[in-house]
Amino acid sequence: MRAALMFVAFAAAYFISASLRTVTATLAPALTQEFSLQARDLGLLSGGYFLGFAALQIPLGVWLDRFGPRRVILLMLSIAVLGCAVFALSHNFLGLLLARVLCGLGVSVCLMAPLTAYRRWFNPETQLRANSWMLMSGALGMLCATLPVQAAIPVLGWRGIFWTLALFVIAAMILIAVCAPDWHKAISEKPSQPSMAAKPYPTWPAKDALAPISIWGHPAFVRVVPIGFFIYGGMIAIQTLWVGPWMTRIAGYSAEQAAGGLFAINLAMLVNYWVWGWINPRLASRGWDAVRLMRVGLPFSLLALPLAVLVATDITFTAGMILPIWLMWIFYFVSSAFVSLAQPAVGMAFESHMAGRALTAYNLVIFMGVFIVQWGIGLGIDFFRWLGFLETQAYMAAFAVFWLCCVASYAHFHHHTRG
Repeated sequence: MRAALMFVAFAAAYFISASLRTVTATLAPALTQEFSLQARDLGLLSGGYFLGFAALQIPLGVWLDRFGPRRVILLMLSIAVLGCAVFALSHNFLGLLLARVLCGLGVSVCLMAPLTAYRRWFNPETQLRANSWMLMSGALGMLCATLPVQAAIPVLGWRGIFWTLALFVIAAMILIAVCAPDWHKAISEKPSQPSMAAKPYPTWPAKDALAPISIWGHPAFVRVVPIGFFIYGGMIAIQTLWVGPWMTRIAGYSAEQAAGGLFAINLAMLVNYWVWGWINPRLASRGWDAVRLMRVGLPFSLLALPLAVLVATDITFTAGMILPIWLMWIFYFVSSAFVSLAQPAVGMAFESHMAGRALTAYNLVIFMGVFIVQWGIGLGIDFFRWLGFLETQAYMAAFAVFWLCCVASYAHFHHHTRG
């Protein structure tokens, strides 16, 4: 029971984190109109969240291992409250950008804090399930940042939405303060040991002073860095921003139709992570570890992305022809979600006293990838438009560059895990 209460408390914080991450995709039309944003501005604004998110990952790992998840997450969420308030009060692009960075800083520990706790308190099979269900709570947050936010805009305005988010963050802080146990207390789950998922690589014990070197040089870490940066980071970059402008600028959706498309995508991801939470332990018991699942599953995402791009540009769409685009993008996001298995595998490759540092180091890789891909696609679109490409062609070219990076990252992963 205590483990369940702790999970709910941390899941509430991650729900808000994911909502803040995604809300700019829904608000993009309103923000673009009010502040006359270009594609590169929109990419930088959304990417600012991820820049702030990535900035503290290394020290956060040390803090989590030393002070425990509860103390660290409560401190950081107070910064998120400030970021929401600054965004709601901003009247220029720089103010919005500063606020997004503050929001990213504030929620930067909302997934790593519970994963660090689970590494110490849960057995490996439970960790895989808890990881998937944490991601499910994030998908629910993204879901609520689509149609519900779109419906609230006429009532609250985009500024009122951020004031409401600030109140939700405060509520999550209260829940964590009440439900999360002290760092050194045990709960009902069997303590975790290094997982078989990390084989054939050994668990590396390391002194604190050498921990960053040991983590970044660990073979189990090196093999998943490129796919974390491009495939995982790119999936989040597109889901939290570029799929929205794609539907409005390329497929011709209205803002309401785009919000409906985002709702369908995030609902599919919610169901996807819920299913993963149930089947991961069963697959692991049958020899389907994280590495094997990623090797088999990720090629589907490499096929799905060009299909989604081609379907959305080769067909003239009307309001009655939205579903095929939704299906193509859902196929891409669901197949890309195989890469989320890398996170618990990285955590279980190290001793439990190093879990916070290992997980936040990998989170740094992922969210630097989100920032670079999110801003890079915007820069690419503007660059190809400058070369004389039509808007549809510019989007296609920018996504093609990103796809080539994903193919190269998977080739690296496959090379380092074959046999």
